[in-house]
Amino acid sequence: MLKPAVSQITRTRIPTAYGDFQLCYYTNTLDDKEHLAFYMGTVAEEDVLVRIHSECFTGDVLGSMRCDCGEQLDRSLQFIANHGSGVLVYLRQEGRGIGLLQKLRAYNLQDQGHDTVDANLLLGHGADERDYALAALILEDLGVKSVLLMTNNPAKISALKSEGIHVNARIPIEGTVNPDNESYLLTKAQRMDHLLQLTPFSHSVDLAEPYDC
Repeated sequence: MLKPAVSQITRTRIPTAYGDFQLCYYTNTLDDKEHLAFYMGTVAEEDVLVRIHSECFTGDVLGSMRCDCGEQLDRSLQFIANHGSGVLVYLRQEGRGIGLLQKLRAYNLQDQGHDTVDANLLLGHGADERDYALAALILEDLGVKSVLLMTNNPAKISALKSEGIHVNARIPIEGTVNPDNESYLLTKAQRMDHLLQLTPFSHSVDLAEPYDC
């Protein structure tokens, strides 16, 4: 089997509330989806601030409070802007890789009392079907040599390391607990080993003192 490859087709400037970013559009040989890199400043260097963010239409676009995805996306861009540089890799793997339709069906199962893991399993999927090989290739294409990874998910750290990406530190990126996402976040912590404090108030992170992996 041939190793997956990515091709950067184009890039353009995107002005945001946090400053100007460059948006890079990638095609690849693994799937038929368009994955993206959104970066600020110089990133062809060591210890680049990085967020690997999987698409969440309901959270990222609609502002759903059933998850913490939209808040994590916004907070990541704030961190990058405050730091002056960094990369957000946006992977088109909705619903932990099961797609939007199946995610919405999983939501209905969750409303019947199942947690996020069991809802996926009942639909015939894995608890988390995401893959980070393309994220690693995108980072390599941008010249990123090592990363400070914004994540609460230790599996994401392990996956990037297995793809040859040096993860020199983990930056926690926790959102706000609310009545609609509390069970979702608890399942992440208890059944998926996410490193969450589950405090009801968001907090900032000093990027000068990143947490060790």
